[in-house]
Amino acid sequence: MPTVSVIIPTYNRAEPLRRTLDSVLAQTYDDLEAIVVDDASSDGTASVMESYDDPRVTFIQHETNQGGSAARNTGIEHASGEYMAFLDSDDEWLPRKLERQVDLLERRSDDWVAAYCGVEMVPESEPGVVRKLATHLFSRRRVTEGAEGGEELVRLVLSDDLHTSAGSTLIVRSDVVEDIDGFDESFDRFQDSEFLIRVLQRGKLAYVNAPLVRRHKSGNPSATDLEAADQHYVRAFSETVSELQSEGYDVVGAHRYMLGKAHLSEGNLLRGMRYLRRARRPTARQYPGLALSLVAGLQHRAG
Repeated sequence: MPTVSVIIPTYNRAEPLRRTLDSVLAQTYDDLEAIVVDDASSDGTASVMESYDDPRVTFIQHETNQGGSAARNTGIEHASGEYMAFLDSDDEWLPRKLERQVDLLERRSDDWVAAYCGVEMVPESEPGVVRKLATHLFSRRRVTEGAEGGEELVRLVLSDDLHTSAGSTLIVRSDVVEDIDGFDESFDRFQDSEFLIRVLQRGKLAYVNAPLVRRHKSGNPSATDLEAADQHYVRAFSETVSELQSEGYDVVGAHRYMLGKAHLSEGNLLRGMRYLRRARRPTARQYPGLALSLVAGLQHRAG
């Protein structure tokens, strides 16, 4: 049995999948298995996988498209490792990612059930000078926050204040994954955050302070889709959200801010401003990103 089972759900990503899988097989910690679950792709994914002759690689195909959460759960069902690690099929790991995470967890007590790490964001195209400068100076999302702990981190996740990129950074003890029944298949977005919150309700999350994952930005959902998914996400934790609101944490306002920015970026200026008027007040570090969303929205309308 391998120590780590790496679960890679994929759908119509034949081109980046090879880069992703190669980064797993190049890990310095090689006591692993890689389980690639193809969610009924219509591109050349199967041909890519046929080129791998490595006993550590398992390839599973869904006959029909079931969504990312279902693909992850299929991988979980076939996993045999002591830990499960998750990786999106367009991202990649640096060679020591697993080594450092496994070492960290094995040096901690049994209370520590999962670990994540820092992230380097890779844009789809080279950003302009202004955007590059704003991102470098102000972006909250440029580097993972680095918080450690247990259930007290739920507030930060729900408030959109802790960005772990769990879909590609997270490694979790397998018994915990099984205890929480894997991923909730009713989620097509926010599934990583929803899963992480339930992990935090079972134990503590550790952090490796190094950017060991390269996340390749590949577009955003429409503001309308994000709105519907966000409503489902908030409803799923409505009791926790109500408790946090009563304690003075504006979780609802944080979600309104996120949705307001999304609508601004698409040029839905009135709808975006309606959300922002009722949103949590942005910090100084958020204003440049808000301004860039407004500029993108104006450009969208002009085009």
